[in-house]
Amino acid sequence: MSATSPDTGQPTREVSIAAASSAARTSAGPPRRLGLALAVIATAQLMVVLDATIVNVALPHIQAALGFSGTGLEWVVNAYALAFGGLLLLGGRSGDLLGRRRVFIFGILLFSLASLLGGLATGQVWLLSARVLQGVGGAFAAPTALSLIAVTFPEGPPRNRAMGVYAAMSVAGGAVGLIAGGLLVQYLDWRWVFFVNVPIGLAVALLAPRVLGESERRRGQFDLPGAITGSLGLAALVYGLSSAATSPNGVSHWGDTKVIVSLVAAVVLLAAFGIIEVRSRSALVPIRVLRSRDRTGAYLISLCIGTALFGMFFFLTLFVQGVWGYSALKTGVSYLPMVAMIMVASAAASQLVNRIGARPLMITGSVLGTGGMFWLSRVTEHSTYAGGLLGPMMLTATGMGLIFVPLSLVALSKVANNDAGVASSLLNVGQQVGGALGLAILGTVAWSAVANSLHSQAAAAAAAAKHATVHLSAAQQAALQKAASNHALAHGFSQGYVVSAGIMLLALIITLVAIRVTREDLSGVNPMAAPTD
Repeated sequence: MSATSPDTGQPTREVSIAAASSAARTSAGPPRRLGLALAVIATAQLMVVLDATIVNVALPHIQAALGFSGTGLEWVVNAYALAFGGLLLLGGRSGDLLGRRRVFIFGILLFSLASLLGGLATGQVWLLSARVLQGVGGAFAAPTALSLIAVTFPEGPPRNRAMGVYAAMSVAGGAVGLIAGGLLVQYLDWRWVFFVNVPIGLAVALLAPRVLGESERRRGQFDLPGAITGSLGLAALVYGLSSAATSPNGVSHWGDTKVIVSLVAAVVLLAAFGIIEVRSRSALVPIRVLRSRDRTGAYLISLCIGTALFGMFFFLTLFVQGVWGYSALKTGVSYLPMVAMIMVASAAASQLVNRIGARPLMITGSVLGTGGMFWLSRVTEHSTYAGGLLGPMMLTATGMGLIFVPLSLVALSKVANNDAGVASSLLNVGQQVGGALGLAILGTVAWSAVANSLHSQAAAAAAAAKHATVHLSAAQQAALQKAASNHALAHGFSQGYVVSAGIMLLALIITLVAIRVTREDLSGVNPMAAPTD
């Protein structure tokens, strides 16, 4: 994740952290309390990163409280991911034009306000609107947070230590979110997964002007047409795909007017976005960045990973809580081995990439990820955590950990210094947008399979009842209905995991076809510009 910086009269170009350091010389100057400054930046990063996992654990409770349907519940995640991913590049550019500290504080305050509104939500539209605002706030806070390290910390050991802490917060955010979400839901209420951001965000916003330096404003233009058409196009695509899911009565909705209109609008808006980016002098996505086969392949792989992982976590959370009866806290704890394995595998990949190159690690990671997702599709309502879930989670985590580091480096290979920021930021955009698309695609497959299973089981039960000589008690009927529901959910979600395995297989194919980067190509990559989440 990086900040953006324009060149007056030239196409818009993102800058790396190394380039951003030049702004520090003309800024208000680094503050004296560097430790407190680092705490402010790292805390802001932690807030944004853990939001996905802390809310994920609370999803079943949100569904029960506000009456979301299965497909509607996906938008609690999608609304944030689409707003965050769609406006991330615009947020970074705003920091360059208006001042990074100023935009950082604005993003944090907006994120905090949206969190308060989300916690107070009494209806579905209210909560989803708050999630959109959270995504907008995150899109403005996240890219400027990393840039502020360059503005605030002098080059050398101080900045290197700051980058290390920042990266650690990015990785640890997932684990902290799982545990914090479980504790808050278990002992307080689901609303506290939102409320907890408010005091933290206010503290960060109050301290930021006192401990963070400000970058100078620069002349340039915003690519608002690109940001609007791109974000609306993605939203229309996700809405159309998620609305096409088969309803519980077994009726398919692919022919519904709203589905057709949404998908057609998505095609038109995304085509307009492409035309705008080609012609704009201040494009959010300069076409020259996509001309590298390796780099474009890396973005497509990032899209695949986001698509597969977001859907996996979403449906796995509903499964273990709804079918296995896990509490929110137990759900969070059950994910920790997976998070730990991702960190271990990522550390190993960072050591191996200089010895064997990026391509072998990405191929191995894609193979393991594909196998782990397919193995996960074998989980049933009768499986156990140790026997049916832990193994596929660990295999998938190993694959993901092996991919993340080389993928970031490939995205920055042979890129001009002025384009290093957009090259790295697009990876994060790909993961967020892929996550929203993944929930729509996997959700359509999964909920359709759930509906079909319930429909067929109901028909079979009705036929059996005609020939039954013994009538079941109310308790027995309730038990049979619960068993039927559990089987339908397990079957439907397993079909979603099969799709996830197919998407990871697609990532493997892209790696084999597109990635040709060598170890020598990676030797000049600036690690300071690499994305850390």
